[in-house]
Amino acid sequence: MKFLNSAAAIGAAASVLWPRCDGGARAFVVQLHPLLLTSPPCLTVAYAKNKSGGGFGSSGGGGGFGGGGGTSAPSQKKSAKKRKRSDMQSLLVASKKEEEKKKTSETNAEPQLDRFGLPIPTEDDVFPPLPFDTELTVVQEDEVISMTDIRTAMKDHVQFNFDLFNDEDCVEKNPTKGASPMKLRLLHRSPPVLAIENFFTDDECDQYIALSSETNNAEGTLKVDSKTFSLSLATRTSTTWFLHYRQVPNLLAKASRLLADLPIERIEEPQLVRYKTGEQFSYHYDAVPDEELDRNGGQRVATLLVYLRTIEEGRGGATQFRDLRDGSGNTLSTRPTKGSALLFFPAFDDGRADDRTLHKGEIAVDEKMIGQIWVHQGKYNPAVPEGNSHFLAQDAVAEKRKELGYETIV
Repeated sequence: MKFLNSAAAIGAAASVLWPRCDGGARAFVVQLHPLLLTSPPCLTVAYAKNKSGGGFGSSGGGGGFGGGGGTSAPSQKKSAKKRKRSDMQSLLVASKKEEEKKKTSETNAEPQLDRFGLPIPTEDDVFPPLPFDTELTVVQEDEVISMTDIRTAMKDHVQFNFDLFNDEDCVEKNPTKGASPMKLRLLHRSPPVLAIENFFTDDECDQYIALSSETNNAEGTLKVDSKTFSLSLATRTSTTWFLHYRQVPNLLAKASRLLADLPIERIEEPQLVRYKTGEQFSYHYDAVPDEELDRNGGQRVATLLVYLRTIEEGRGGATQFRDLRDGSGNTLSTRPTKGSALLFFPAFDDGRADDRTLHKGEIAVDEKMIGQIWVHQGKYNPAVPEGNSHFLAQDAVAEKRKELGYETIV
């Protein structure tokens, strides 16, 4: 771990880490040092370098499930795995019950007061319910969606390369040789939420995950424990790796092509995020707070999440939108499927934030891994990892586009 104590170092880190502050909750993804309250502020971060020894997840010597006691090791291992599965299922159920209990108590109980006698903010204070007349247009069950429907839904949002897909079935016209064609699914009309099947191949998912491993990392990434500031109502318990643009040319090539050959200079630092068992990211906005809009690239106009592992039904880890519903009237929820992507829009193309996209990462029972980028209105200046640059990625992205069979060069 390395502590950033100088004003310059903290400023550089803060200039890129502030976007991880969501809405009024200001959900910092860096872990503030315990001495923050009594000494100059410092941010706790860890840099991954390609050197011998250690690693992000080194496991210590020995271990195992133990022996003796008249029970074989395989039997003990099987029993332990069964107990763990049961415990994690209970964790997910308990989490949902706790949410329901919290909502009920906040509705019926007297407001809780802090030590100054002031009401403690509730989730509704930070993320107010939408006005009654807010436009929320659902995609009905068994509704047949065409590219014309998707064009209409996205008319006020970032540009999109609609011509890549057949109008009738929304399937990619000219997929990369040997790869399954991408397919678009409109999950919600207003605000638009899109699922993209076969965005990554299995190999691309595995290669992206490998960037979290020190032994497979050719250049330093910035690893951050994504725990929120203690005073924040948003809860984030995960680990994030900030990646060099040149490490992920396939992600940039595909995202740029999808978004009408978007210049990669508008893309924020690529991330790899891991949620271990029991970890989550509670409700938050991706939009940049108003007071920060003139700092770097303007508003975020698109969020692209790529699911790198499949999580089975009932095992948690879904992306959920509080105010959106599916065709059955349930909370709109997307379960991670390896290689699929989720595209939604924290703001309109003119920069107006869209509070309807409030969302969360459901508590994970099985480990969840995602790739993630945000697209800004204008040019974004990366700050981490050290030496990160759009320019240094241009050749790699151009080469990847040729390899994938894309005609237009970034």
